[in-house]
Amino acid sequence: MVTFVDRVTLHLRAGKGGNGCVSVKREKFKPLAGPDGANGGHGGDVVLVADPQVTTLLSYHHSPHRSAGNGGFGMGDHRSGAAGEHLELPVPLGTVVKDADGKTLVDLIEPGMRFVAAPGGIGGLGNATLASPKRKAPGFALLGTPGWEGDVILELKTVADVALVGFPSAGKSSLIAAISAARPKIADYPFTTLHPNLGVVEAGDVRFTVADVPGLIEGASEGRGLGLEFLRHVERCTALVHVLDCATLDPGRDPLSDLDVIVAELGAYPVPEGQTPLLERPQVVVLNKIDVPEAQELADFVRPDLEARGYRVFEISTVSHAGLRELTFALGEIVAEHRIAAASAPAPERIVIRPQGSEKDFTVRVEGGTYGPVYRVEGVKPLRWVQQTDFQNEEAVGYLADRLEKLGVEDELFRVGATPGATVVIGGDDGVVFDWQPALTSAAELMTAPRGTDPRLAQNPRRTTSQRRERYHERMDAKADARAELEAERIAQRDGEVEE
Repeated sequence: MVTFVDRVTLHLRAGKGGNGCVSVKREKFKPLAGPDGANGGHGGDVVLVADPQVTTLLSYHHSPHRSAGNGGFGMGDHRSGAAGEHLELPVPLGTVVKDADGKTLVDLIEPGMRFVAAPGGIGGLGNATLASPKRKAPGFALLGTPGWEGDVILELKTVADVALVGFPSAGKSSLIAAISAARPKIADYPFTTLHPNLGVVEAGDVRFTVADVPGLIEGASEGRGLGLEFLRHVERCTALVHVLDCATLDPGRDPLSDLDVIVAELGAYPVPEGQTPLLERPQVVVLNKIDVPEAQELADFVRPDLEARGYRVFEISTVSHAGLRELTFALGEIVAEHRIAAASAPAPERIVIRPQGSEKDFTVRVEGGTYGPVYRVEGVKPLRWVQQTDFQNEEAVGYLADRLEKLGVEDELFRVGATPGATVVIGGDDGVVFDWQPALTSAAELMTAPRGTDPRLAQNPRRTTSQRRERYHERMDAKADARAELEAERIAQRDGEVEE
């Protein structure tokens, strides 16, 4: 049995960027011809694509874990790593993408719309790219950054022109089957329809879609029955058709009371900001099952009251197809008028994405700790630079220190009161912890040292001139004290011999 799924949680992992390469070109008569390590490839993105041919999120319900390809490693001789393969996930029209906190990211309502849900990691730079006139042969390369990994929520809201609403077993599935080519399951018990059904209707020159929204009962807007799960499928419709059962055998029910309950539930359901409330949209009332004699009498009885409320009323029978032509042409007129009004409306304001360079690239926050204050550095650039650093390579660590100093992290740490040896964390809870030493901020490009090392990170055992002079004076003072002590003992011994 095919299951309809309109809400899933996807666990996405974008591709990791490939590491850069450390290599030096070697040829005959040119043992050191310069660095030729290439860059790593970027990781693949996970992209959501609105596809009209997809109607359900069922495949993602069964396989929610999706990942893109990783980028290839850079190689010597300037051979860059291959980019990771992108993963495109087709989703139905009307899919709303939300983050794990429920914030709406994008609404995919147009065919072909694309949204990068998980951006891939950045490939690391090789030592050929890092070379400069001051650093001719870098002994390090940058690592690739990990791709985005997390959860997104896909919520399907059916895109239809007309929505059929009403109590269970009111004949909505029979109506959509009678006016379109849709073949929903039809039975004589409540909640036969467990998912919205879509049908395409042609009325003259107008073609429009009709959605059957199941499970509306009293309290549906508060979560009773199946109504809350499927009321969101009414949000995008142009018109509402209230299907009322005139042949119900349930005691205490009649078309007017059923209409009052459904109207109350539709009014209590909040629509997203910017959309027309459900009860302010065009509404039509359909009195169904008039092929039953008692139902025809009841329809004739309640029709004046419904028209007095301002509704346009149609009496139909899905068995004999009575009144269906008039109903479909009336709905076609409503849809056509709405489309003309929408076409003449001003185009929505285009979303402009501006670069974030004007904002501060990082922040330094002072946190209390058991062993003293902890200075946490947060920001996109510092975190990315840490991810790109190979901490087993001293020269790479020195390069990281230079980048942080040029960004202004050094000055900011001084401003907030950090002292040499203070604990500094770059990133969140899983960030890199190190003891801050301001001496690491001098230019690494001007230092000469073996490839892959940074002399600023090594302890210099050689004493300065002042230290040697101080040590010399200490030794001379110690010798003078020792001679004075020996002389005192000799004099004391001599005096004792004279007294005897």
